[in-house]
Amino acid sequence: MSDLEPVTDSPLLEEELIARVRHAGSGAVLTFSGVVRATNAGRQVIAIDYHAYGAMAAKEILRIEAETVERWPEVRIAIRHRIGHLDVGEASVVIAVSAPHRAAGFEALRHAIDTLKERVPIWKREVYTDGDAWIEGS
Repeated sequence: MSDLEPVTDSPLLEEELIARVRHAGSGAVLTFSGVVRATNAGRQVIAIDYHAYGAMAAKEILRIEAETVERWPEVRIAIRHRIGHLDVGEASVVIAVSAPHRAAGFEALRHAIDTLKERVPIWKREVYTDGDAWIEGS
């Protein structure tokens, strides 16, 4: 749905994605932002380094957008994932969805983030105050 690059090393802006999906028929505009949190599994996180197989990750994100619209034809969706070094509080993934009604919007949004986590070749290395570790998917 979006002409924005799905994988980027630039900061993510919710407003850009909202602008891509909002239209006169939107009764609900929903966003999801996955952000770097300060702790994980009892360890203090100071940053996450995201790595991707760029071309394949972008292609898969576009496929997820298309599948979501096929499943919920009334929905518009835009997904972006950031790669590179992200500090605590920075967004790593943003998804925007618009729909005539909230139920379809919530369903499509949940489907998109869950499918992204399962299928998109993006890996993360958490950096702690006392070391680092590669983190497996959910």
